[in-house]
Amino acid sequence: MLELCVCIGSSCHIKGAYNLIQTFQQLIEEKGLHDRIDFKSSFCMRQCQNPGVAVSVDGQIHHVTGGGGVDFFHKEVEARLEGGGPRTV
Repeated sequence: MLELCVCIGSSCHIKGAYNLIQTFQQLIEEKGLHDRIDFKSSFCMRQCQNPGVAVSVDGQIHHVTGGGGVDFFHKEVEARLEGGGPRTV
């Protein structure tokens, strides 16, 4: 099972964590991936100095900026589920 975690600390909250969570939840629901993704949040990933919202995929931290949640999900999360391994976003 793939672990997907979004930071909800103060800095990431201000940078759009809530909207990103909503986007990921919608995509997981639409694609029926509840049984393949362990989706959760973390209070702080200590990535406050970096741009965007900190997102961990199987322990690898990424930074999602602006409205990039859908693209990130397709390129990183779905790619791993399909056996493609991690990709650079």
